[in-house]
Amino acid sequence: MKAFISCKVLDFPGGKVVFSPEMRFLSESPSVYSQCYRVLDDNGQLISHNNFVPVSEEVAVKMYSNMVTLQTLDTIFYEAQRQGRISFYVTSIGEEAINIASAAALTSDDIVFPQYREPGVLLWRGFTLQEFANQCFGNKADYGKGRQMPIHYGSNKLNYFTVASTIATQIPHAVGAAYSLKMDKKDACAVTYFGDGGTSEGDFHAAVNFAAVTESPVIFICRNNGWAISTPTSDQFRSDGIAVRGQAYGVRSIRVDGNDALAMYSAVHSARHMAVNEHRPILIEAVTYRVGHHSTSDDSTKYRPANEIEWWRMARDPVTRFRKWIEINGWWGSEAESQLRSSIRSQIAERAEKPPVNDLFTDVYDNIPSNLREQEKLLKETINRHPKDYPADVPI
Repeated sequence: MKAFISCKVLDFPGGKVVFSPEMRFLSESPSVYSQCYRVLDDNGQLISHNNFVPVSEEVAVKMYSNMVTLQTLDTIFYEAQRQGRISFYVTSIGEEAINIASAAALTSDDIVFPQYREPGVLLWRGFTLQEFANQCFGNKADYGKGRQMPIHYGSNKLNYFTVASTIATQIPHAVGAAYSLKMDKKDACAVTYFGDGGTSEGDFHAAVNFAAVTESPVIFICRNNGWAISTPTSDQFRSDGIAVRGQAYGVRSIRVDGNDALAMYSAVHSARHMAVNEHRPILIEAVTYRVGHHSTSDDSTKYRPANEIEWWRMARDPVTRFRKWIEINGWWGSEAESQLRSSIRSQIAERAEKPPVNDLFTDVYDNIPSNLREQEKLLKETINRHPKDYPADVPI
């Protein structure tokens, strides 16, 4: 290795190090966040001197329709949980633009590694409302055969990996998949979603660093909604948000208004082009707000003021903002709105046959071992002895 090029520059394996006689520490994070990319103001008006990727009428209308559908889906399943018909649910209220706009900017070949608040990506790709219902209600048609808790969707056909409850484990998986796409010279990238709380996990840091070093085509989309369940970002980190973390690992990064569908679409569209064509990872920090509770097991009014939640619901709603923009363009009206909302609920049929009991023991071993056969036998015998203690609609 060359020792010195001059008395001021060291030729180091990681790059040239410039020496200075001045002792200067890198400053801590500034008190004001760095800029956040935005295209539409809160009234759906284009901001002057904007720079965004054009969206056709067809795509824009589909984006809005999907956001409304996602809102309605959340309402239906949230109410179903409160009525005791399903055990658990997580809404995407306030984060619809991140879901739908990012999905619209991707291709069907791109592989998605979700957290648990991205059902809109599946919706955009063609997952039907009945398929969502099959999973949440654990029907026989559920691809997981009723063995997963609600909202843990997955679809091989749609390149959407099954949701896992464990925080941030999907992030390194996405990088591995992206590296594989690069090695196979595929015209596609991997995309992974996670919350601000996920960036406090070691998986995030290892994954971003690995992606930078391997130059893997992966897009990291962080939903910075201000809260990791009840923990505010101020109690999680002191950095200037999330985007600077990507920069620290050598990853091109951007902060985006996550409630601006046009900004999200433009950022993800551009990120995908760079990831696939330049073989590089991109990190997008989408600044938003979780209007709903973390889940149906949470009461967020215990740790944040109700008037704050209501302000974000009314003044910063991403669906309303995008509707105003497509109305300004003459692409949408009140008649289309009423037709859309009335048609959504009719697409879900809750009642369906449940998976048989023996599905509990399949799909792990090619040949089921004797101990599981014995457990299956004992379970069926117990159900027959105490039928009132078990659901009557589950076939034995």
